[in-house]
Amino acid sequence: MSAMRHRPMAPPGQGAGAGTAGEHGDSDDNNFTDDESSPLTHDIYGGSQRTIQETKGWDVFRDPPIKIETGSTANQECLELTVKILKIFAYVITFIIVLTGGVIAKGTMLFMTSQVRKDKKMEYCNKDLGRDKSFVVRLPEEERVAWIWALLIAYALPEIGALIRSARICFFKTFKVPKTGHFLFVWLMESLSAVGMALLMFVVLPQIDAIQGAMLTNCLCVVPGIFGLLSRTSKEGKRFVKVIIDLAAVAAQVTGLVIWPLLENRRELWVIPVACVMISCGWWENYVSPQSPLGLVRALGRIKEEMKYTRYFCHIFLSIWKILLFFTVTLLIYWAQGEEPGNLFAMYGDAFGPHKIIVYELPAGLGGVLPDTLESANIDTVDVDAAYNTVVYVLLLQIFGAYLCYIFGKFACKILIQGFSYAFPVSLTVPLSVTFLIAACGIRIDDPCFFHDTIPDYLFFTSPSNFRFNNFVTEQMAWAWILWLLSQTWIALHIWTPKCERLATTEKLFVQPMYSSLLIDQSMALNRRRDDQADVKTEDLSEIEKEKGDEYYETISVHTDRSSAPNKPSIKSSDNITRIYSCATMWHETKDEMIEFLKSIMRMDEDQCARRVAQKYLRVLDPDYYEFETHIFFDDAFEISDHSDDDIQCNRFVKLLIATMDEAASEIHQTTIRLRPPKKYPTPYGGRLVWTLPGKTKFITHLKDKDRIRHRKRWSQVMYMYYLLGHRLMELPISVDRKDAIAENTYLLTLDGDIDFKPNAVTLLVDLMKKNKNLGAACGRIHPVGSGPMVWYQLFEYAIGHWLQKATEHMIGCVLCSPGCFSLFRGKALMDDNVMKKYTTRSDEARHYVQYDQGEDRWLCTLLLQRGYRVEYSAASDAYTHCPEGFNEFYNQRRRWVPSTIANIMDLLADAKRTIKINDNISLLYIFYQMMLMGGTILGPGTIFLMLVGAFVAAFRIDNWTSFHYNIVPILAFMFICFTCKSNIQLFVAQVLSTAYALIMMAVIVGTALQLGEDGIGSPSAIFLISMVGSFFIAACLHPQEFWCITCGLIYLLSIPSMYLLLILYSIINLNVVSWGTREVVAKKTKKELEAEKKAAEEAKKRVKQKSMLSFLQSGIGDNGDEEGSVEFSLAGLFRCIFCTHGKTSDEKQQLTSIAESLDTIKHRMDTIESAVDPHGHHASRHGRRRTTSSGSKDHHLLTSVAEKSGDESDESDSDTSAEPKQERDFLTNPYWIEDPDVRKGEVDFLSSTEIQFWKDLIDQYLYPIDNDPVEQARIASDLIELRNKSVFAFFMANALFVLIVFLLQLNKDKLHIIWPLGVKTNITYIEETSEVHISKEYLQLEPIGLVFVFFFALILIIQFTAMLFHRFGTISHILASTELNFCKKKSEDLTQDQLIDKHAVEIVKNLQRLQGIDGDYDNDSGSGPDRIARRKTIQNLEKARQPRRQIGTLDVAFKKRFLKLTADAENNPATPILTRRLTMRAETIRALEVRKNSVMAERRKSAMQTLGAKNEYGITTGAPINNNGALPNQRSGRVSNAGISIKDVFNVNGGAAEQIYGSNGGGTINQGYEHVIDEDADGNSLRLTTRNPHPHPHHQVSWGQNTNGGGGNGTGRL
Repeated sequence: MSAMRHRPMAPPGQGAGAGTAGEHGDSDDNNFTDDESSPLTHDIYGGSQRTIQETKGWDVFRDPPIKIETGSTANQECLELTVKILKIFAYVITFIIVLTGGVIAKGTMLFMTSQVRKDKKMEYCNKDLGRDKSFVVRLPEEERVAWIWALLIAYALPEIGALIRSARICFFKTFKVPKTGHFLFVWLMESLSAVGMALLMFVVLPQIDAIQGAMLTNCLCVVPGIFGLLSRTSKEGKRFVKVIIDLAAVAAQVTGLVIWPLLENRRELWVIPVACVMISCGWWENYVSPQSPLGLVRALGRIKEEMKYTRYFCHIFLSIWKILLFFTVTLLIYWAQGEEPGNLFAMYGDAFGPHKIIVYELPAGLGGVLPDTLESANIDTVDVDAAYNTVVYVLLLQIFGAYLCYIFGKFACKILIQGFSYAFPVSLTVPLSVTFLIAACGIRIDDPCFFHDTIPDYLFFTSPSNFRFNNFVTEQMAWAWILWLLSQTWIALHIWTPKCERLATTEKLFVQPMYSSLLIDQSMALNRRRDDQADVKTEDLSEIEKEKGDEYYETISVHTDRSSAPNKPSIKSSDNITRIYSCATMWHETKDEMIEFLKSIMRMDEDQCARRVAQKYLRVLDPDYYEFETHIFFDDAFEISDHSDDDIQCNRFVKLLIATMDEAASEIHQTTIRLRPPKKYPTPYGGRLVWTLPGKTKFITHLKDKDRIRHRKRWSQVMYMYYLLGHRLMELPISVDRKDAIAENTYLLTLDGDIDFKPNAVTLLVDLMKKNKNLGAACGRIHPVGSGPMVWYQLFEYAIGHWLQKATEHMIGCVLCSPGCFSLFRGKALMDDNVMKKYTTRSDEARHYVQYDQGEDRWLCTLLLQRGYRVEYSAASDAYTHCPEGFNEFYNQRRRWVPSTIANIMDLLADAKRTIKINDNISLLYIFYQMMLMGGTILGPGTIFLMLVGAFVAAFRIDNWTSFHYNIVPILAFMFICFTCKSNIQLFVAQVLSTAYALIMMAVIVGTALQLGEDGIGSPSAIFLISMVGSFFIAACLHPQEFWCITCGLIYLLSIPSMYLLLILYSIINLNVVSWGTREVVAKKTKKELEAEKKAAEEAKKRVKQKSMLSFLQSGIGDNGDEEGSVEFSLAGLFRCIFCTHGKTSDEKQQLTSIAESLDTIKHRMDTIESAVDPHGHHASRHGRRRTTSSGSKDHHLLTSVAEKSGDESDESDSDTSAEPKQERDFLTNPYWIEDPDVRKGEVDFLSSTEIQFWKDLIDQYLYPIDNDPVEQARIASDLIELRNKSVFAFFMANALFVLIVFLLQLNKDKLHIIWPLGVKTNITYIEETSEVHISKEYLQLEPIGLVFVFFFALILIIQFTAMLFHRFGTISHILASTELNFCKKKSEDLTQDQLIDKHAVEIVKNLQRLQGIDGDYDNDSGSGPDRIARRKTIQNLEKARQPRRQIGTLDVAFKKRFLKLTADAENNPATPILTRRLTMRAETIRALEVRKNSVMAERRKSAMQTLGAKNEYGITTGAPINNNGALPNQRSGRVSNAGISIKDVFNVNGGAAEQIYGSNGGGTINQGYEHVIDEDADGNSLRLTTRNPHPHPHHQVSWGQNTNGGGGNGTGRL
């Protein structure tokens, strides 16, 4: 009990905390003091009183942990290098394709418009007609019609794409109907754009030369420029300068519209300004803002906001309308030019078919000058065949050029290479096009035959007359064009500064659903969203701090999509912080598995600490920042104590977890670490252990007592969902809007107790969540870990399952199962209707046991899908889990998985109609795909059986019936054994059969190969086998990191009969077995249970003996145990002869037992009398461990704190003869387990009354233990057997019918068959007698059902392979988006100090906070060359280790120690640490850090002076409530941050942290249940108020008393 007492208030100056300030650090550290200024020293970590580690001189030799790289920590350098090289290729290739596609699309568009000009005449090449003559060609009307149609098709194709996309989203997802007025306005603007495009293509561009046309396309930004100008708000920085530039840009655009009409004085050119302004109306939406100072623009901004939801509905109609309008205007233009509109249809066949081109020979006197008319009689003509396919080739070039430009441009935006690979090539498209056109036109004018072999001589761009390059440069037009180009660049400047997240959706990147093919570069520039994200800069943090009152290191995630919901003033910036709760379920994990799991959590802790410290001290804004907390739910964590059956203690698995914590931390931080012992909490469900990890995140282990709360994994998940989302979130005293924002950014990372992962894997899953708010869950790539043939099989099985099946589900619908071993769930999705609540359904029916309890993670995902949420798979997020290594364990695991998978998919299929309606991501096609898979699963055993029959025939040259008999007998025998024998016998037989089938399969493989050789490569079997193996191999090549998984494919092939036949049969026939089947251990038993077992064993032994040999001789005289004889003899126990028999007297032992029981009864009654006389002197009551009720009522599930012992209970009491009084125990106050020395001597604390009540209510409502009611259990067992029998019958009949039909068809193949056209055998026979050659063809004959089944599996394979290719592209995009190339951005020399810090902040902090080498031994193993070992400083390091030193146990303390010693003067301060390999000893880096350090320290001094200078008797600030409710933060020193709150408290879950993060601003009561754990610095101290000393030490304004007894609870003086 000593460890439980509250600590007394320390006398002045004697608390441990009083001494530490003076002992630690130098003066700089004191100016920088915070809660971390007092480290977690050796006394805290080891539980001793010494604060200084002392080492004996002879015992200085060390055994530091060796870094072992396995699983997630395996060497990734090769992969990282490959990814960086891949990203370089992505930069270059994307740039080239976007630029090339843009230039080709632009050039082909101008080429097409050049041929549309009426009566176009141009010089013709005289190479084939006569070198000494000049020729001119005029395009016939057929040729013009062909090019008009080409332009129509080029315009229509993207609109058809927009129509298909809009229809798909409206039909398969949700849509909103716009207001009529809004729709009409959008219709007007789109109509103007379509009319303008027709005028530009068919009136303007044909009238001017191609170079002028290319320049003119830079003048299509008038309306966007005007709207952009009018949308500028007063809050923008440098608004006046921007407005001036806006005006200049719009003026430049306008000059471009009128310069040619004014200069060339042609009436038709006045269409230019009309067409250009009308086209620019199409991009209005991107440039209006709801915040504009003008009412009209604000109204347009509101239409824009509505269009986010109504766009696809509108474009179903607008796409068709724009195509029709464009076509109609084209006909009108054609008619206005004096042509018959019917010619466009009448000449269509001739235009795209063979026709003639008339070439005119010029008389010698014209001298190459083109005449006005070619109809004079003296001009000769030559008919030339038209290259009529040219128009098709040019059209295809235009279509693919524009499409590739758009697709790769979008790809560049998604993987965050927009500046170089999107904005740059888009801006270069027109300059490069103009350059090429100038060169091409100049060459063509000089030499008409230059392009003779590439372009038909009668086709070319409209060239300027008498064009020369020198003239072009000197003309004013060229300089004017530069102004137009610059004005377009300014108006589209946003494409150079993207703000979107990784892998942003198309809707976030672009306004219109598709691109404009004819004006691809303008479309890419002006259609790219300007407001893809809110622009938050690091310098805005101080403003955020003032407005929001949040600490400056709380981040506004730039990934948060503000566009989906309007900004509500009640939502604080901190509500959008990502919160990750890792929730692991543990049961009977091994030490190695626990260590891998703990190391993963330690890595997360280190990463979170680095991100927190980077924001806290380096003032950087980290978009990937998150808060992190770990919860482990330990099932069946208690067992009967060793000393008494009445008490409980933690079982060996909990103790193993406690023992491995230090080892895991030491391995991660590469130095010996002793974590502080866990704080212990008695709870209504059992107990709780709370560690604070080196990175200051909490590690909370919930110990479940199965007699107090329901055990098994699903109920652990219910526990953490209701605790974290119900109690700690929904009971917060904050507004609904804030709760909604917090829930949307709260994620539960579900883990198994043996998982191994890195922080980056979690970040990738969070990326998916941020990208799509409809995403309810996301899972990563699970890699099985272990050794042996079963693990090799699973390596290939997991690989194929993820490569093909999960990728397909992700691409064409939703992933059906996000495995509980490593998945991220969105809190808001789990809280939805019919998810969390339905997940608490108790299994009362046989089907529930199969669907709900055997595969709980799959059922949870089914519930999310049925509520409309999406579930995704990220192949880049790797996690490693231990898989079954033994045959029996594997079969038992799959015995759970197979029925639950079938049950959940059947549930989804049965509810398909409603699910399709509510879930946008699940379509009828996806349901059809799942039905095909389900059919394949059900008929799988029959298929494998038929395969074996056929393979036996091929391999062993036997007939069909013999093969059938050989195969059916063992399968029927196995089914009989599964029905009649115990599980271990079933598994033994399965193992024997699997081994036999593996040997047979090897022969089958050989036989199949022989059969394929006989049938040829064209047979269906050969095609299917080759395509299957080929798809597996290609999939492996596309997953280079996992390529070697394919080497286990041979084991997979050998195991096919075992896994797809025997395993399915075993699972279905054992459907009634609902035990877990893996990690089972024998539970510890009470003495009574052991005695009962012993007695039962003796009885059984006696019964066996009685039934032994010659027992029939004794049958006449009864049991023989109740008689004895005066004379008797026996022979070897075979028989016994008794003479003079008489009744047996009472046994002495029985008499003694009876006497002992009577004495115990007397003693109990005496104790009862004594306790009544002297209640304080004698404690006879004991803690009731076992439940005393057997009813199923949940009203009696809790045990009383002290169980009164009645007379009836005395019979069940232990025969404890000790005279010592027994301590009275209450499981919520002083349970025995908290005193167990194996649980360490940590502090003991208690839950708040609010949280205790929550747990009691939760247990009452959902989690009360289910009593073992024999009647109910018998009913469930009977129902399960009935369900099993029905399932087996249906399953057996389906497979039997399938086998029977196919087998009979196979036998009668010669009568009923389908001739296979491929693989035909040709037999040639020569008959010498008649000299005849007989040629006969032999076709393969296939039975219809077999052929259908082959095509069925082939279709599944094609679907999966195609989906895998698309998913691979998405995964590579994700990896590339997450990869940074330092040399592709600014060089470090070009970066400012702030940019340098911001760029490398987290990496710098991770190196500065390393615990390894904190004492300066950085070069322990350094050095290179042959004498590297000899130069190792072994003795110096040992001597240094011997010196007394303070243990630094937290990462932020290590960071501060190094950070405060940073100086750019390396000569005077050699202690400056190495930062990273890339930044090693960089003077710029260290100087930048030093500047940031000095800035932060200056702010802290200023803040301290302002805060502590107030008049206060106790030296504590009270002017402003520090944590919003008047409570003082729990700190070691009186310093507070410049935001008026302890830095620690913001991340502390207790003691006011939630007030700041979730804060109520002084109103409402703090949810004490939420603040469940108080930071260790606060817990280890008690606050003592002392009158201010007139001459105080500057760092002792507030004294803190340390615990002086190694354990202890809360400080008595804490406010």
